Amino acid sequence: MKTKIVAAVAALLASAGAAQAAAPLPGVRGLAFVGFPLHPAGRPATSRADHLAAVDLPMLFLQGTRDELADLGLLRPVLLPLGERCTLHIVDDADHAFHVRKRSGRDDAAVLDELADTMAAWFSR
Repeated sequence: MKTKIVAAVAALLASAGAAQAAAPLPGVRGLAFVGFPLHPAGRPATSRADHLAAVDLPMLFLQGTRDELADLGLLRPVLLPLGERCTLHIVDDADHAFHVRKRSGRDDAAVLDELADTMAAWFSR
């Protein structure tokens, strides 16, 4: 259930980012992207991030190191020009749904706690 919620939030926030770039949404002070879908699995590209430069709000990106929809080698250079508007938080061994392998020493609940703590700290700054 938690994974479905995280996936739904990620999809909604990606849409919110595009909407925010098109026209500012009232009362929005920042955007958190939980697993930003940079490209389709197996088809690396960066065009899904083209609108981010037009977003004039702080943005938090929560990404897993095994996310097949966001190659970190492509995502980091896309985010770099955003400067201080952008914060990237990397979740070691997490995939796009933030599942981690048992050998990571953590479970999905620990990862969800990390995501929640990171977002809470970022939103309160």
